[in-house]
Amino acid sequence: MKIYAVCGHGLGSSFMLEKNIRTVMEKLGKAAEVSHTDLASVSTDLADIFVLGQDLAPGMHGKVDPHKIIVLKSIISKAELEEKLGQWLTDHV
Repeated sequence: MKIYAVCGHGLGSSFMLEKNIRTVMEKLGKAAEVSHTDLASVSTDLADIFVLGQDLAPGMHGKVDPHKIIVLKSIISKAELEEKLGQWLTDHV
C-alpha cells in the first residue's frame, strides 16, 4: 500500500504530515510505503491513499478517484488523522 501526503508545494506541511502518517500507521499496526508530494504532481496511479488538508481538496477534483482521498480539517491533528485513516483502512482493506 502506498500513501502520499499532499500539500501545495510538496515541502514543509506534507513532510510533517508524512511523519504523522507513519506514526499513525505504526500505532494501527499497518504497513505502508509513505511519502509526500505537491498537488501538481498528484496522479491516480501514484498512490492508494492521498492525505491532505481541506484547503487543497478542490484541487484534487478530477485528478484521482475520490475514494482514494482523505481530507483533514487539521493536518496537525494526529487524532483526526488516526480516526480518518483507520476508518479508510476498515472500509477499503
